Amino acid sequence: MRRHRNVKIVATLGPASASKEMIRALFDAGADVFRLNMSHGSHDDHRARHATIREIEAETGRPIAILADLQGPKLRVGQFADGPHDLAEGDRFRFDLDPATGDAQRVQLPHPEIFAALEPGAELLVNDGKIRLRVDACGPDFADCTVTVPGTISDRKGVNVPDVVLPLAALSDKDRADLEFACELGVDWLALSFVQRAEDVEEARRLAQGRAAVLSKIEKPAAVRAFDEILKASDGIMVARGDLGVELPVHSVPPIQKRLVRLCRAAAKPVIVATQMLESMIESPMPTRAEVSDVANAIYEGTDAVMLSAESAAGAYPVEAVTTMDSVARSVEADPNYRAIIEASRAAKLHSVADAIVTAAREIAETTDIAAICAFTQSGATVSLVARERPRVPILAMSPVDTVLRRMCLTWGAHCVKTARLSRFKEAVVTSTRTAREFGFADETRQVVVMAGVPFNVPGTTNILRIAPCDERLIYATDPE
Repeated sequence: MRRHRNVKIVATLGPASASKEMIRALFDAGADVFRLNMSHGSHDDHRARHATIREIEAETGRPIAILADLQGPKLRVGQFADGPHDLAEGDRFRFDLDPATGDAQRVQLPHPEIFAALEPGAELLVNDGKIRLRVDACGPDFADCTVTVPGTISDRKGVNVPDVVLPLAALSDKDRADLEFACELGVDWLALSFVQRAEDVEEARRLAQGRAAVLSKIEKPAAVRAFDEILKASDGIMVARGDLGVELPVHSVPPIQKRLVRLCRAAAKPVIVATQMLESMIESPMPTRAEVSDVANAIYEGTDAVMLSAESAAGAYPVEAVTTMDSVARSVEADPNYRAIIEASRAAKLHSVADAIVTAAREIAETTDIAAICAFTQSGATVSLVARERPRVPILAMSPVDTVLRRMCLTWGAHCVKTARLSRFKEAVVTSTRTAREFGFADETRQVVVMAGVPFNVPGTTNILRIAPCDERLIYATDPE
């Protein structure tokens, strides 16, 4: 089940992809990570899908990552007495805490935190930004606004507040319950919604207690402004362009995406580009050319993964959507321009022995006849550093730890293989060459670069690099012990 590409594919599961047959078909088509969207479905639904993924993992012998995406606090207006109302440009409209049903002049906004943060001149966006209102006057329980972009307002429509940092925790009571459920279930990654500051991430990490890695979704302007601190606190990042495009001018999203992807790569942390990548494939077996270009551009930028949402969760063509992403990725990575772009964006970063060793491994692999870089890891850090280099040869990521292998399924280029616990470097060399041959990365005429740390089974000890022949007779002839 070797993938012939480096970028990873995240597929969201839902009603269209709930059966074992469909999940297996998505995996066979190229899905490396499955996303459980906690905004939809019950705990029993997610438990069943988790169990199915683990069955497929056992049948295929390939680690599969599972990402649980927490909903985050949802800001919504109340209900209207007489159904939807059309708001025209220039109309005056009030949001308040009054639980009475709304009308053409006002509606409840049951979030006092919003009123506490608002200032005159701020914008309120309703229904994914289809309606925009400017705050003229506000207090602890109201906001009087003028409609600047007209539209129809109706029950329970979502509200965005792009101009201020809201005094809201990223984790609602539902999120806390979902987080504990997901960790007990054994998911590999938690995606945290509504991140505004590094403290939001740190709270999620405290609750997870190391049972899952924490990935921050960048979907608010506040998160873009505080990105450096959020990145330090996170294990990975998702560029959630849908909400970013609502709360920020849509033309500003592409350069933000490029900047965040590059910063994540420099930090050796995986990044997913998500939202509306192949949106038309919810209803069509073929994507638009613009969508294909969008996926391709994310790959050219160096993202670790691209994600399908409704396309695989609720669409009519989930397998075709994954197949399309796989085809686009393979086509881009075969383009000489892709290599030129990736290598031009490589930043020198030598701060540790491990940094120096992975840089040397990449340079050796690109200047000699090397079939693969074989990296043994206890925590996944070594493989992340190798992936940051974006080498031209495959990365064999080997570990005895199942949770580490699964988390690395989100890392660019990592072909994850479980090994026994090793005690000697020679065992690592032999295991590397056998694995490279078994999975078709090399034959007996080739060589591989082997990286490991001594003492073994201790995180953060990468300190050895060796070029090894894949012919075991040569290994034993030169190193009989």
